[in-house]
Amino acid sequence: MKIFDILKKTYPDARTALNFSNPFELLIATILSAQCTDKRVNEVTRELFKWYRTPEDYLKLGQEELEKQIRSCGFYHNKAKNILETCRILVKEFGGKVPSNIDDLMKLPGVGRKTANVVMSNAFGIPAIGVDTHVFRVSHRLGLSDGKTPERVEEDLMALLPVEMWSLSHHLLIYHGRNICHSRKPQCDRCPVNSLCRYFLTIS
Repeated sequence: MKIFDILKKTYPDARTALNFSNPFELLIATILSAQCTDKRVNEVTRELFKWYRTPEDYLKLGQEELEKQIRSCGFYHNKAKNILETCRILVKEFGGKVPSNIDDLMKLPGVGRKTANVVMSNAFGIPAIGVDTHVFRVSHRLGLSDGKTPERVEEDLMALLPVEMWSLSHHLLIYHGRNICHSRKPQCDRCPVNSLCRYFLTIS
């Protein structure tokens, strides 16, 4: 698809901004990233991942101490609670390992469909499209989807794109949303796909 061919050239290094070295670290980082910048999450996990490497490590840490460690990520009480409950489930039901399918991932507290798709795609290399606010907004503006929910936008993108493009499309749309197609003031004049963009054609 021409839009994505152009975006691939525009953002050749498009990838997840979260730092991780295994599926468990990505799961923790993604839970922390809710309503928090990736930059802040990486600052927190830089120290967190040095000392706490397994679900058992977090369970030994406990709620109060974990809250102190992640306080700067915001909503730290609920995030700590979700992380600890997730760790309990991982130990009890999955042998301490992060499952690689969406149904099992979505059983974990703090893990919605977007987070599950991010983990599957980035940690396990399974084609998936996580729809966050950037993907949702940019997909609508470009005319890729008219879906009213993230799930419907995900379905539309999956139907539109070949499987091998699913994971990359997620990153490309996020990069475009962060760099040019901003929520309040999209920089349409410097957008490389403005000639193919439904939103731009309606305002020009």
